[in-house]
Amino acid sequence: MRLALLSACLLLATSASAQDAAHKLAQDAIIVDTHIDAPSMLLERWSELAGEVKDREFDYVKARQGGLDVAFMSVYTSPEQDASGTAWQTANTMIDAVEAMVQRHPEKFAILTSPKDAQRLLAGGRVLLPLGMENGAPLVDKLENVQFFFDRGVRYITLAHSAPNRIADSSYAAEKKWNGLSPFGKQVVAEMNRVGIMVDVSHLGDASAMEAIRLSKVPVIASHSAFRHFTPGFERNISDEIAKAVAASGGVVQVPFGTMFISPESAADGQAYFRARQAFDDNNAALKAQGKPQEDGAAFEKAWAAAHPPRVSTLKQVLDQIDYGVKLIGIDHIGLGSDFDGVGGELATGLTSVADYPNLVVGLQARGYKDADIRKILGGNLLRTWAAIEAGAR
Repeated sequence: MRLALLSACLLLATSASAQDAAHKLAQDAIIVDTHIDAPSMLLERWSELAGEVKDREFDYVKARQGGLDVAFMSVYTSPEQDASGTAWQTANTMIDAVEAMVQRHPEKFAILTSPKDAQRLLAGGRVLLPLGMENGAPLVDKLENVQFFFDRGVRYITLAHSAPNRIADSSYAAEKKWNGLSPFGKQVVAEMNRVGIMVDVSHLGDASAMEAIRLSKVPVIASHSAFRHFTPGFERNISDEIAKAVAASGGVVQVPFGTMFISPESAADGQAYFRARQAFDDNNAALKAQGKPQEDGAAFEKAWAAAHPPRVSTLKQVLDQIDYGVKLIGIDHIGLGSDFDGVGGELATGLTSVADYPNLVVGLQARGYKDADIRKILGGNLLRTWAAIEAGAR
């Protein structure tokens, strides 16, 4: 009995010690997360993110608890906004919202436009907010808008999202429009290289991703892509071939925490949803052309949700993704792109807000990663890649 009690006490002490060590490392290292959807949430329902907001996955208080230093704010626009011509307005409104938050709380937040400014701006405990554009739709068809959004602070552009656009094909679309990049898309990549905006191949169809990597003169990133090895057939996740090409360019694959990316069952559900929704929308377009009543989109969504309840994913699955990526492309090419506030709360257990990065550190340390390598994964790799892209522009 005494031996069992002693063993239990030693286990608790070891666990507490591991948590303390992980917390210290998370606070000391520069943590960079390349995909947080706070701007979309601000437009949907405004909250004061300088304080603690219980139903948001990103806010200042949680960021400081988790050690998050550099939080890329995702400027997301949908294919529907692209089609309706509102993507430009939405993107600029989101950027305005982030700027306004920074202006109200300069002691807590700062816009980050260059990795060389990170250390200086972090002084005083600020959380730095670079901008990443998820979907190139706000560029419309004007090449000069690449420079416009660079001047507004955008430092990466995910070329497409869940449908083909003027630039590239989406991984979710069964039929590809361009089978690579469009002629305009090729110009966009060259212009992004010129001004210093990172080319992001997450969400792209395989042919589009490979052509973007081939054409880019500087490293490219995958801002939030898990490895397809774990989710066969789910094109949204990155293939081994494309991951190797990203690494060969000098870039990084940023691993997300969303259940749909790391759970095979959830990935299958996600792929099936986009195919079913596309068929539904195509049918409605045909009905409209025939002058017939269209089917109810809200009813479709409700029925789909009822038939496909949320799945569960774990911290172990995120660690497995990182392990696989490190073995496939090397420790210098893996980072973090959580997708906090962007997946409806469907996240790996233990990684449910920006307060939880220490849990990831505990797991990495338990798997034998050295602290120097953990620092690379937490943010060092992304900052190195960003600096190389910036230098390439100069």
